Amino acid sequence: MKLFLAPPFDGLWRDLDPFAAVEELQGTVFRQLERRRTFRSEIAGRAYFVKIHHGIGWREILKNLFSLRLPVLGAGNEWHAIQRLERLGVATMRAVAFGERGYNPATRHSFIVTEELAPTISLEDYCRDWPRHPPEPSFKRALIERVATIARRMHEGGVNHRDFYICHFLLHTDRAPTPENIALSLIDLHRAQVRAATPRRWRDKDLAALYFSALDIGLTQRDLLRFLRVYFLRPLRDTLRDETPLLRHLRREAARLRERYLRKYASPSRP
Repeated sequence: MKLFLAPPFDGLWRDLDPFAAVEELQGTVFRQLERRRTFRSEIAGRAYFVKIHHGIGWREILKNLFSLRLPVLGAGNEWHAIQRLERLGVATMRAVAFGERGYNPATRHSFIVTEELAPTISLEDYCRDWPRHPPEPSFKRALIERVATIARRMHEGGVNHRDFYICHFLLHTDRAPTPENIALSLIDLHRAQVRAATPRRWRDKDLAALYFSALDIGLTQRDLLRFLRVYFLRPLRDTLRDETPLLRHLRREAARLRERYLRKYASPSRP
């Protein structure tokens, strides 16, 4: 069994079974699956997000493996990713409780509790009107450079996100964001992978997802080149020469993701 409790949970659950106590928490449900639940709960005057996993069963594990997908077996993914990102200097959620018990990956019981990040707005929502109401150029440049720096630190530090979309960047709004004051946190790490080094394949998948999610916010070719310059920390001429396969992959994969998105979410046309 693995267990970590920080205030206030180290006191609230001192004489309790944490795995039973977390099941008693109530709140606004954000995601409810057969074996995983995510909800917001207010505890001791503060707001937290709680994720509880009950294992996914051998059938689901084998289904993922046969589809060449790595299954998410519990809250451990998020816990380890948060720890690594903190060491890398990448702002993310603060975990205040984590537990995992059971050797069988199909039935493992786990949970993670993180502090709510508020007030914040996702970059997807913040940038939604950029095509019609462009931001100040200096602010846009600074924001692109901050996102590129987070991506670089994450990948250099052996973490790949697997859901690396702009909706999973939260912009803190307790103070008005300016080019000199941009606070970003990276969230939704339940599918993240942590290794000694990030394989190029998984790095490229993250970058393609990020590129796809930013297609409709009015970025220019110059903005994309700025991202590459900051991400690779090399002369742009060298990056364009050496990373030609990556750039082709980004365009190809973004087109595939857009087609899949439209197929899944676009409303059927009416006659």
